[in-house]
Amino acid sequence: MMVHNTNSEQSTQPVYKLAVIYHSNYGHTRRVAYAIAEGVQDYATKHTAKQVEVKALDVDEMDWEFADAAQMLVFGSAVYMGSITAEFKTFMDSTSKRWFHRKWHGKWAAGFANSGGLSGDKLAALQQICQFSMQHGMNWTGFPVMPTGHSEQDINRLSSFLGLMTQSLNAPPEVTPGEGDINSAKLFGEHLVQVLLHQPPPVSQLNAQ
Repeated sequence: MMVHNTNSEQSTQPVYKLAVIYHSNYGHTRRVAYAIAEGVQDYATKHTAKQVEVKALDVDEMDWEFADAAQMLVFGSAVYMGSITAEFKTFMDSTSKRWFHRKWHGKWAAGFANSGGLSGDKLAALQQICQFSMQHGMNWTGFPVMPTGHSEQDINRLSSFLGLMTQSLNAPPEVTPGEGDINSAKLFGEHLVQVLLHQPPPVSQLNAQ
């Protein structure tokens, strides 16, 4: 997804890149990832003339070039047995050389987790993602949106502030997560792009290719 700036000085302005990196076995977490990306795109289209590019990246089909160039990385996983998935942990482990060379140092980071249970120990998964981001020397941003209630139509109904929490039933991803969780994901995307635009990393990160 690319949001273009129509300003005549477009070519001289930096491109703000945001990568939503996720693992999803059955499509539910993938739907959340794309809702976050949609929130980023919608906000950037309506509220800024700056160039913003956002991609949702499955860990099994990583675009490492884009991830390395992005100034914000948003990590998300389904929750299995109270933890991130094995596939997402494999992705984490595969970044060890980037960790050693401080490739992602100074970038923004955020996280989201989806499970079948209302709790599902999503907090444990978010804490794993946060710790991973801290090891890379990244700057963490949470989800500072107050809950509107606790029904399936409400925003941030699980009252999570460390990152986004969503819940899916045993049904196709077209049906679940529900309306409130998907709208929360879009708001999360809006918040994230505002953070990136208002508090960008150093110029060297902005111009990374």
